Parts: sequence; C-alpha cells; structure tokens
Amino acid sequence: MAAAHGTGLARRRMAGGSLMRRPHLLRACVLLIAALVLVIPVLAQQNQATQLDLIVDQDFMFDVRSDLETLAGTAFGVETRPDGWRANFDMTTANAAPDLWYDTELLADAIFGPGVRPDGWMGATTVSQAALVRNVRHDLEMAATQAFATTARPDTWRGSAPIFTCDRTLQNLVFVLGNFYRIVPQTAESALNYCDSLRAEVEDELINLLFGTPDADGVLVNVNELLGLTRGDLERVADEQLGLNTRPAGYVGNRDETSPGFVGDLFLDLTTLADLEFGQGERPDGWIGTISTTPGANYLALRHDVELFTDAALGFGVRPTGWQGTNPLERCEPAVNQLATLVQQNFELTFSDLDPAAPDYCAQIEAAANAVVENPPVMDEVEAEIRFNATSNYAFSYLDVAALDYMGIMPGGTPFRAVYRNFGDSNMMFVAGEDFALYLDRRFTTLPETIFNSLPTLEGIDPIAFCDARWCNGPGPTPTPTGSGPLENLLFSSTPHPTPNPGQLQETKQLVSWNYVRVTYVQDNPVTRSAQVTLELCQQPAQNAVACEPVLTVFNTQTAAFLPPIGQFNGLNVYELPYGYSTNVVIESQNFFANDVWISDPTIR
Repeated sequence: MAAAHGTGLARRRMAGGSLMRRPHLLRACVLLIAALVLVIPVLAQQNQATQLDLIVDQDFMFDVRSDLETLAGTAFGVETRPDGWRANFDMTTANAAPDLWYDTELLADAIFGPGVRPDGWMGATTVSQAALVRNVRHDLEMAATQAFATTARPDTWRGSAPIFTCDRTLQNLVFVLGNFYRIVPQTAESALNYCDSLRAEVEDELINLLFGTPDADGVLVNVNELLGLTRGDLERVADEQLGLNTRPAGYVGNRDETSPGFVGDLFLDLTTLADLEFGQGERPDGWIGTISTTPGANYLALRHDVELFTDAALGFGVRPTGWQGTNPLERCEPAVNQLATLVQQNFELTFSDLDPAAPDYCAQIEAAANAVVENPPVMDEVEAEIRFNATSNYAFSYLDVAALDYMGIMPGGTPFRAVYRNFGDSNMMFVAGEDFALYLDRRFTTLPETIFNSLPTLEGIDPIAFCDARWCNGPGPTPTPTGSGPLENLLFSSTPHPTPNPGQLQETKQLVSWNYVRVTYVQDNPVTRSAQVTLELCQQPAQNAVACEPVLTVFNTQTAAFLPPIGQFNGLNVYELPYGYSTNVVIESQNFFANDVWISDPTIR
C-alpha cells in the first residue's frame, strides 16, 4: 500500500517512475501512420490565452526536430545516429510528423532500453498529424528529463508551451473544454507546478459544467442526494466488514445529508474505516483522501474513494445488496471520469462495450476516451444533418460576419444547417438553407452552444453569402427601432455608438477597479455560464460601500458594441455577463468607470 498524498486529485506516475515494456513495432507502425496521417491544414499556434485547439505549425515541428537532434547528440554522439534514423528537417513533407515519432522512439530505446517506456508515454495514439507532433513533444520532454537527470535543459533547447509536458488526459480535457465549451484555461505558464495548477483549474471548470448545468428538463444534479447515497453505501460496506451496526470508536455515522457537517463526517468515517482496513495513514494507489469547499468535487472524491475502499475490502467488483453507486465511471479517477463523460455528451458515444467488472476497466476507459478525442468519429451525412440542423428564433440575418449588411429577420422556425462559426468569443455563424446562405447570431437560434463550438471556424474561408428567400429585404442597415422594450434594446445594440476612450474618460470620471463594482445577482444561466446582474460603481470597495452609482452603460471592447440592458431590477439596468474575471469591458456610471469586473458562479458565491 502507498501512503496517501494531500491532493484533491489522484496522482499519476510520471517520468522517472515505473517503466513498462512494450513490443518493439517501430517499422510496422511507421508505415501505418504514414499511410493514415490526415491531410488537414495545420494552423499556426496561438497564444494559450486564446487557443481553442492544441494545434501546431511547421515552426513548432521544426523546434521539436531541433530538440530531438540535440538530445540525440547527447545519447549517441554529435555525429552518430542509429540505423534507420530519418533526420527529416523538411516540415513540408507528408512524413514530417511520422518521422519525428519514429526517431523519438529510436532515441527512447537508447535512453530507457529497447521496448521500455515510462508510464505516461504517449507514443502513436492518433492519425492526426497535429496530435502526433503533440505526443512527440510530450515524450521528448520525458526522455530529456531522464537523459539529463533533471528538468533543466541546455541553452540550445527550444522547448514549447508547458501544457505539452502534461499528461495525455489533461491535454485532451483542455482540448474538449476549448472546442466544445470555449473555456480556455488561464493558468500562468510561469506557475511553479504548471500541470498541477492547470489540473486544478480544469477540475473547477468541469465541476461547474457537470454539476451546474441543467439537464434537458432544466433540472440541476442534486449533489446532496448523491452524497447521501454515498453515505448509505459506506454504511453497507461497514456492515459487511464489521457486522450490522458495529462501528469503531470515534465513528460519527451522521446520515442527515442536510446537516452542516455532513460531508466532513462522511470523510472522517471513511478515513476511520480506511485506517482499520489498510493501516494508519496507508492507502491504496489512486486514493484521493481530501475534500474541498465544492459539493460536486467532494462527491466525486468521496464516491471514488468509497468504491476503491470497497474493492479492497470485499474484492474487486463485489458490492453489498442494495448498493446505490450505479455509474461505473465514478470508480475511475476524476479526470478520467470527467473526460469520458464529456466524450459521451459531445460525441454522442457510449462505452457500453467495455466490461465494468474488468479489473482494468478504468484504464480501458481512459484509453478509449482519449482515443475518441484524438481520433473523432467521422459523421456520415445523415448524422451531420441531425447534429448541425437547427431553426431560427427570429434571428437578424446578414451577408457578412461583421453584421453590417442586414438582410432581414429570419422567421421563427426557419430550418437551416450550421456550417462555420466565427473565431474567439463571437456568436456569429454561417448557415445555409433552401434559398439562403447567411450569417446569424447563434443565441437567436435553437443550435446548442456545444454544437456551435464544434463547428469548423471561418479561418481561411470566405463562403459566398446570398438570400433569395421571400423574407429577405436587404442589403441595408440594421433598422432603427420605433417602439420600446426588449426588441428596442436588442436593436440599439446593433446601431452605431461612440467607442468609450478610457484616456478621455479619466478627464471627467474616476477609474475604479473590479472590487469597487457592486454586483447584484438576479438570475443564473448555467448553460451559457453567465449571470443576469445589476451593477453599481462605488467610491470604495463594494462590500463596504454605502453610496454607489447605478451603471448606465457596459461596453464590450472585443465586439466593439454596447451590451443592451435586458430589463430592470430595483430600478437598475440588468445586464448578462459571463462568469469569471473580464477585462474586455468599459463600465460607466455618472462619475465613475471601470475596465474590469468579476462575476462569480453559484458554487463560490
């Protein structure tokens, strides 16, 4: 047994840990990969703050080749290379990525031993050229750490963003969050333990997604109920081990899931039973052994450890009568559980062909979920029609993505197929119907956000837009409103306004920081990860302020447009803003203005 570590996540063995021996199939595999590499455009690597895909360009590939040769010079000698070494420096060739992989495997044979690789080695897991180069960069760093006996690198080492040193599951979680939810981690690349910090941030985002998003009926997961079921299962296994209603000294046994100390008591009782079963402070591999302030994270950790404890106490897969833990994914470490869940939701797949009773079930799930992300299934035309078809909800339509050439309001219920989406935080998308091909705002359609996020972007593409439908009446300017109410507010957001100039504002108004912004939460929208709020600007920190001014305007500097108020609450304008810390705003009251704002999600409010 291994001692428990004080982290909220199950630990993975990293480079320098145990090694595994695998068959040496380089020559056969390289032919397969060379034949299967997808002919896809390899886009330029972007700054991590805006990157939605873990994609690489030719410069990235050249840096990998350069570092590979540097490490080979250390392992073999400056002028020496093993038989079969590719030494391909031409990144424009179709075999550039497979050649990188092939040479890295030859180098690994020399560093770790023929056919021996450390736990966490990625190797050839994908037919995607970009993902294969990502794998090579990760594995090259593992080999370098082993060869140099340190994480330090020579001065000639080109290196890459630290995310490429993180494990496969974490990298794919970041990819899925970006591609389907447009959630881009903000962990600083200078963080001391970058991958651990990134993992913690990603776990927080996933907890919000899994437990803060309503189902199709608008119902949130009842975490307290799930924790109550976990307590019930702990009592069942305790009865099996110790006898009916027999418990050790100090055992609390609190079964009231509504009590303030319920989670803490459940954790303490599990700890007490684990000490009896494994020895004081001893725990099996993968034991999480911590709780946090987030109910969803606590549930995942406690359910995982109860399942692990029961496997050890009663035998793998053996459960007492009445067991209520019905989701086998919850036996796996949280990151694997979460990736598999997101894959099932967004790729519309299941893992029903895998046997939950298999001792290596979680390893199979991890491999299968990662494989789907790296090698997504190709949809046939029927599947694509179903996935990307939607209807209008009286959406304004345009001939251009900048929404300048207005073509009219697409009637409610008009069917279309989504084809492309715009970049970054934009909600504009290109759609095609029976007699039109236009740009719409996704928010005024029935297309779910996750489907929208999975669309290919418009980068390098300029589709032909037209409209022959009878409701088309443009091109022309977006109409000026003559009425009032929500539609007027919407239309005002599309009409020209002067852009606020912070330099000029400072001449007449006082700049205040985000903690001087008083936020009153009216309603949350977990699906879009946003909140409807009223805002006030204060002369001192908002929590201490007595007199504050109502916000009059909120300007989005990314879209160069004012946010329309969507209503009023207690005499104040209501705005919808995304969760988190935003710096792309200019918020004005009569005498103050702010360039940033913090909107907290319900789990930390």
